[in-house]
Amino acid sequence: MGKYQTLRTSKVSLLIEKRTIWISLLLLALCLLAAVISAGSGGQPISPLNVIKVLLGGGKPMDQVIIEKLRMPRIVIGILVGASLAVAGAVLQGIIRNPLASPDVAGITEGASLGAVLFIFLFGGAVSVHWLPLFSIGGAFLMTALLYVLAWKRGVEPLRLVLVGIGVSAAVKSVSYMLIITGPMALAQRSLTFMTGSIYGTSWDKDVMTLLPWVLILLPVTWLQARNVNIQSLGDDVASSAGAQVQRQRLVLIALSVGLAGAAVAIGGAIAFIGLMAPHIARKLVGSSFGSVVPVSALLGALILLISDVIARTAFLPNDVPAGVLTAAIGAPFFMFLLYRNRNRN
Repeated sequence: MGKYQTLRTSKVSLLIEKRTIWISLLLLALCLLAAVISAGSGGQPISPLNVIKVLLGGGKPMDQVIIEKLRMPRIVIGILVGASLAVAGAVLQGIIRNPLASPDVAGITEGASLGAVLFIFLFGGAVSVHWLPLFSIGGAFLMTALLYVLAWKRGVEPLRLVLVGIGVSAAVKSVSYMLIITGPMALAQRSLTFMTGSIYGTSWDKDVMTLLPWVLILLPVTWLQARNVNIQSLGDDVASSAGAQVQRQRLVLIALSVGLAGAAVAIGGAIAFIGLMAPHIARKLVGSSFGSVVPVSALLGALILLISDVIARTAFLPNDVPAGVLTAAIGAPFFMFLLYRNRNRN
């Protein structure tokens, strides 16, 4: 019991590995450091000390405007989107029992992007942007259903699901591009951000307040499903013999994963490979227990996206490169490495 810390309230008791707590605290500190660096980086550099002064309610008026109005919404969105994509990927990898699974590799991200693009083209500015996540999540759900139908052959074999997802993802992406090419230029430019993945130009009201409720609800609910994911990872036969309702639990978990990915894509666009990299790194750090993987994956996803966004928007000044371009540049070799390492796995 020395490896674990028990957290008790009047109604709930949680057993958490101490290693997970320390790694989570370290990653949280790194996220805060990355946020401070990000808030001070850009065309108008601000020193970390002045950033901290602004965050504590002081600092110069100009620094306050730059940080509070322009950079902090982008940082908060980066944290929320990165955490959501990472946890969505952790759920998929847990229930499919394959490290190659993630929302973007399986094509769920592209389905969410298509839903968001359709929302933009059908409604433009006529409907509140707060409805955008519903369309994005709807597109993700339809994509997931299509994947299951096409990959089903006396069950869904993990590698088949990944390969079908790659093919269907390419087809769905072509539909999105067709809409972008044939639509008005203003709407096409906005839609293109969903295809590349960018958190540029985010705001408190339009973006943060739209995504925040989804994350605050879905992340804790997903963490509470840790026991079900751990049982599912043992295989259907073992899980059923242990009394688990495998198909119903799997449906709930897929719904949570799709909801997180769809909500994140609605705001951040199709940011690639965070859902693949973060859970894989988390398991290397804290093991395969889903209760430990969820918080560590969320923090790693937030950290990866924050760092990627800082590099993407400062390394090529005055151009602001979408963060999704950098995550794809990092994630594609990572995916090929995993594919090579798992080439002989049944």
